[in-house]
Amino acid sequence: MEKKKKRLVIRTIILAVLVLAIGYTVYGTATKDKVELLAVGSKAPDFTLVDLNGEKHKLSDYKGQGVFLNFWGTWCKPCEKEMPAMDRQYKVYKDQGVQTLAVNIAQTDFEVQNFVDRHELTFPVVIDKTKSVMTAYNVGNLPATLLIDPDGKVAKIVTGELTEEKIASYMELVKPK
Repeated sequence: MEKKKKRLVIRTIILAVLVLAIGYTVYGTATKDKVELLAVGSKAPDFTLVDLNGEKHKLSDYKGQGVFLNFWGTWCKPCEKEMPAMDRQYKVYKDQGVQTLAVNIAQTDFEVQNFVDRHELTFPVVIDKTKSVMTAYNVGNLPATLLIDPDGKVAKIVTGELTEEKIASYMELVKPK
């Protein structure tokens, strides 16, 4: 009888420790701070990526202009929904000193080119094949948009789908004065 009691106590203690460990893990995961893409006001990390036409795009080459920097994927439905609005606003703002640069996250040239052709996009689309730019900007969820001011500093960070009105207001935000 005494052995059964000891076994019950030991099993109860082990079960309690397991429940506490699982609870701690769940709590830690649920309350973990999300990694911020980049701090507003900090200098945007420079990078060079190649577009679908083989042209190099270096962020620092856009100094003096605002940059609407959008991270996206062809499989991302919110990304797909905002692309036509981005293209319309690109056409409005490109001659006002605001450039749009769409950074695809590590998909094939074929997939990206088909997407660009299907949506008749006219702004530069580059592919971050190694995810190094995505990592430098701590991008997690897509779409993610960073507004870079003419001095090369991050003016705003936005995650999630954007409406055309928001896109226009953000381009106004980084438009050179």
